[in-house]
Amino acid sequence: MSAGRAFLAQTGPSPESLVPRYREVRALTQQLASPLSAEDQMVQSSTETSPTKWHLAHTTWFFETFLLRPHVPGYRLFDGRFPYLFNSYYKHLGGHPLRTIRGAFSRPSLAEVQDYRLHVDVAMEQFLAAASVEQLELAELGLQHEQQHQELIVTDIKHAFWMNPLRPAYRQRSAAESGSAPRLSWIDFPGGKYEIGAAGGSFAFDNEGPRHPVYIPAFRLASRPVTNAEFLEFVADGGYKLPELWLSDGWDHICAAGWRAALYWEEGAEGWQVFTCGGPRALVPAEPVCHVSYYEADAFARWAGARLASEAEWEVAAANAAVAGNFLESERFHVATASSRDGLQQIFGDVWEWTASPYIAYPGYRPPTGVLGEYNGKFMCNQMVLRGGSCATPQSHIRAWYRNFFPPTARWQFMGIRLAK
Repeated sequence: MSAGRAFLAQTGPSPESLVPRYREVRALTQQLASPLSAEDQMVQSSTETSPTKWHLAHTTWFFETFLLRPHVPGYRLFDGRFPYLFNSYYKHLGGHPLRTIRGAFSRPSLAEVQDYRLHVDVAMEQFLAAASVEQLELAELGLQHEQQHQELIVTDIKHAFWMNPLRPAYRQRSAAESGSAPRLSWIDFPGGKYEIGAAGGSFAFDNEGPRHPVYIPAFRLASRPVTNAEFLEFVADGGYKLPELWLSDGWDHICAAGWRAALYWEEGAEGWQVFTCGGPRALVPAEPVCHVSYYEADAFARWAGARLASEAEWEVAAANAAVAGNFLESERFHVATASSRDGLQQIFGDVWEWTASPYIAYPGYRPPTGVLGEYNGKFMCNQMVLRGGSCATPQSHIRAWYRNFFPPTARWQFMGIRLAK
């Protein structure tokens, strides 16, 4: 890993490959925001989420801050106030507004933010045409960063619309699938010495390496994620009322928050409903359960006589699987029922799968020097690792060694459960 980079060494991109990719990623962000009004794009529904307008501006700020300002002589800032306003958490850069008040920014207007994106896009296309390999790699980091925010645009507006009593739809709902999920089976993996972490040859964030050996005892992994029907059994069996199933902090949290089911679930006279990006609809028993916290995933696993996989076990199991499935590009914005094929199903896409592993550094990890060292390393505390991507993750963004991480109470992302033994 080169000092100062928040990613691992890769095969150097070329302007011929990166300019079209830049256009594609930036256009997809615009497409995701396009169904939303200016009012929609200002809403911040929790301390965890951010307004769509802020995502549009912050991803643009990243390119301006780390590429255009330091590397383009005479570059003209679109607005001298934006470097502070749209900084997320980089302390090296001299401060930023509190995350909790992003929804209070009625100005700049959405039109100004769109003009900001255009201003930076014009400058970036000119810059990329003659950029060095190191600058192109830094631009790829910016695109991977924007793909993370594409997922957040979907999950954050879903939460905002859930909080709205009108329960509006982000996109027209897809038809609910019928049928049943395939029977859950167990796939055996032999114990032994393995290597995990970024293998090189393509982009990876710094926290995905260094690649290193691990010893893993023999284990079994469930063939598919836990379904709504299976989670309903846990709820009906009093799973949220049995303290022996819960970690102490998890029990305290669900008692204080009043949780009695997965996020977006509501029980009514006609049974359980779930809120989706297409609005409310009847809960489909065969679909994977999603929007559960680590504490809920851990309690369910204990109730089921199983456990959650470690992230090393998960990566070993997924290492040879094709990165294919229900991702953002499907425009479903909702989970799908597993197919009836053999082997690991839905290991990629649909739901991020909680692991039993805390988010800590790999052996030999050193955060990059300078401001980009703040990208990942400083969050290695009080968070748990998730793997595999979701129905809101861009497919080109995910890989077997990708490490997502969230606090154990988080559940507004498409977070689900795969059991291990």
